[in-house]
Amino acid sequence: MTAFVVFLLAGASALLAAVLPRVLQGRAFSLPMAFLGLGVLIGFLPGLPRVDPVEHEAVTEHLTEVVVIISLMGAGLAIDRPVGWRRWRTTWRLLAVAMPLTIVLVAVTGSALGGLPLAAAVLLGSALAPTDPVLAGDVQVAEPSEDSDEDEVRFALTSEAGLNDGAAFPGVYLAVALAAHGGALGSWLWGWALGDLLLRLAVGVAVGIATGWVLGRVFFRSRVEALRLSEQVEGFTALAVTFLAYGAAQLLHGYGFVAVFVAAVTLRAAERSHGAHQVAHSFVEQTERMLTAWLLLLLGAAMSDGLLGGLTWRLALVAVLLVVVVRPLVGMVSTIGTDGGWRERAVIAFFGVRGIGSLYYLAYALGHGDFPGESLWAVVALAVATSVVVHGVLATPVVGRLDRRRSEHAHRTHGRAEGDPAVDVHL
Repeated sequence: MTAFVVFLLAGASALLAAVLPRVLQGRAFSLPMAFLGLGVLIGFLPGLPRVDPVEHEAVTEHLTEVVVIISLMGAGLAIDRPVGWRRWRTTWRLLAVAMPLTIVLVAVTGSALGGLPLAAAVLLGSALAPTDPVLAGDVQVAEPSEDSDEDEVRFALTSEAGLNDGAAFPGVYLAVALAAHGGALGSWLWGWALGDLLLRLAVGVAVGIATGWVLGRVFFRSRVEALRLSEQVEGFTALAVTFLAYGAAQLLHGYGFVAVFVAAVTLRAAERSHGAHQVAHSFVEQTERMLTAWLLLLLGAAMSDGLLGGLTWRLALVAVLLVVVVRPLVGMVSTIGTDGGWRERAVIAFFGVRGIGSLYYLAYALGHGDFPGESLWAVVALAVATSVVVHGVLATPVVGRLDRRRSEHAHRTHGRAEGDPAVDVHL
């Protein structure tokens, strides 16, 4: 009987994932909020199996892993802006400045305020540092288009989320190494810096470029008609690219998350304006939405089943500070001197949504090192839930207001007709 109830809930949630975006469009209430809240309610129903990610670490790790890599493919395909040092300057700043600062500040507050040992504090900072391409749909690039112009806010948040999900891995490996060495630094740090920080990242980038370039040539320019899949578009080919890039990078001891996003961006560049990208992105987005709905239901149910049991008020404060203080602060600092105006920089800084990637990193690390799992799961789950609610309520009105102000400014200063694109206007 329990299995039938699970099937019923899975079907109902998939149907809701298709219907709710239309119902919630333009409202200060997001799809992730709906499923997280529904999961909390489901968790209180009697007779259902208990959801415990600590007990089912391997399942949690691989389920979140699949959702993240699929979302990274969608994010990479959606970006219209060609890669460049100047064009992606905001992204590079967020990766090089905001992300390390976030890891350090969360680790310091987790240790000093939450009482976590050094290795656990570094893990907490690393797990919560990456922003999420899954839950931030309202503030990210929507879909591929022929126009290569994107407003700075949506582009920056999408490209940042696409890259920092993989860039957080060195911090996680550092935490695992610290746990293995009793929190003491030593000569092993050089091996971490060379292998986990540099070599694995380089392999991930190289595999992503190679996978995207080769498959781009095959899909769009192959002399064998049957291999030119762009002419008879099948959306699930995006999943093929996703799994190929991820699997190859992992086998070569590189960062698979990085490889997937880079492969998607490289594939998009192979024929930037081709309609095949829209079909592939649409399929990936639908798959991602369904899997995310199930995952958020499970997270909500786990919270009802006692996932927050290890939470203290000090750890709760760490989670809240990340969302309302740490990310906005480091985001503003890292974007000084970039293309956006101060309002755009403020929106980029504030909307660093935390989500599925944080759950994956925590599950991965707990399977590879000795950490206080109950406390870490509690604070990470609260941080994700806080981010889902706060950002879910504010995303639509804040970004909508920014779009209106940008359009009004363009109309006043450049004489554009109402509704004309104003992506090059900075506020």
